[in-house]
Amino acid sequence: MIGLSNIEKRFGDNLVLKGVTVTIAEGSVTALVGPSGGGKSTLLRCINLLEIPTSGTVRIGDETLEFHPGGRVPARDIQRLRLQTGMVFQNFQLFPHRTAIENVMEGLVTVLRWPPERARERALALLEKVGMAHKADAWPATLSGGQQQRVAIARALAPSPKVLLCDEPTSALDPELAQEVVDVLGKLASEGTTMVMATHDLRLASKIAQEVVFLDAGVVVEKGPAAVLFNNPEQQRTKRFIATLKQEAEKEGGGEV
Repeated sequence: MIGLSNIEKRFGDNLVLKGVTVTIAEGSVTALVGPSGGGKSTLLRCINLLEIPTSGTVRIGDETLEFHPGGRVPARDIQRLRLQTGMVFQNFQLFPHRTAIENVMEGLVTVLRWPPERARERALALLEKVGMAHKADAWPATLSGGQQQRVAIARALAPSPKVLLCDEPTSALDPELAQEVVDVLGKLASEGTTMVMATHDLRLASKIAQEVVFLDAGVVVEKGPAAVLFNNPEQQRTKRFIATLKQEAEKEGGGEV
């Protein structure tokens, strides 16, 4: 379904990803975890080419792109692969001058050229799915952070992407509002939505991820089923990191895994 092969990413002289290879099955939920600066968000953004890999191969479904140092990939090829994905950002990134339903409709109308009425029908159905239909005509500034993120999830789902990418979807929210987002993503996971998320939220990752990839210093330290990685990891570095996450979760009232 999704294949990342030998992905390297440089920012100047800084090699942020060092030959990362990950395979993500259709219908699965994969959590990318690791310390700040470890490469998890950069790897996530390489999937939809918000960050262009320095080298390596990205495959989503039938679309495959190869990258080489100094090489250029045509913009139309990048756009074609990017259209296979939906993205949920840490800070929501809703258009402030558009209502909730208009935010969800935007890509359908401007990118996919859907008729407005068809787009509105699709947007309303998605707002219903994330529990936000009653706020369809609300402006983002009048919504809580959790409500804004749920609208952002609906927007990301609007074009029926093959994979939903979530970059720290709960980190800007307090624990109570974060739970709203965890519940929505859990519902999507139970429906078979393919998801990849970069997160340090143990509650989110342990509740809905089937697979976990632990990245540190730009390399995959360990990967495997969530139940194994969170409760009985093999690597000492992973054990230390998971122990820290559990301590943070307990402080925030998130409880243990």
